[in-house]
Amino acid sequence: MRFADLLQPDAVKVPLDASTRDGAIRELVDVLVVSGAIPANEAQSLTEAVLAREQQRSTGIGEGLAVPHAKSQGIRAIAMAAGTLREPVDFQSIDRQPVRLVCMIVAPPDRIADHIQALARVSRLFSSAHAREAAFGATSAEALRAVFLAADPVTVA
Repeated sequence: MRFADLLQPDAVKVPLDASTRDGAIRELVDVLVVSGAIPANEAQSLTEAVLAREQQRSTGIGEGLAVPHAKSQGIRAIAMAAGTLREPVDFQSIDRQPVRLVCMIVAPPDRIADHIQALARVSRLFSSAHAREAAFGATSAEALRAVFLAADPVTVA
């Protein structure tokens, strides 16, 4: 599973307009709808699922990154949306630092392995200070998506 397959060009927004955790989640769900990754009639139930997941335990994993995620019946395929925030937002992260980059992963309930793999790939990518700083400094959706794509270099044989 490659980031190029998960993160479509119109599923990236720089900057997000949200000033709260819930606002960022709602905004990224809207981005997924606009990109065609999820049907519009699933936006409300997906938002509720992501917010419910957030109530169980914060998805602010530290170092300025949050990875809200959920599974939902109405989703056909695993998808991802990402954005940087204009101003850092409190996600009640484990390191108590505000979040600057939000990467949302959504999946159908039967794609558990893919869902976990996508979460692990995002965590692994942004465990690099270089990747985090490149993402935080992205001034366009294209630049932010390029940070993700750089983790999956295409080699031509």
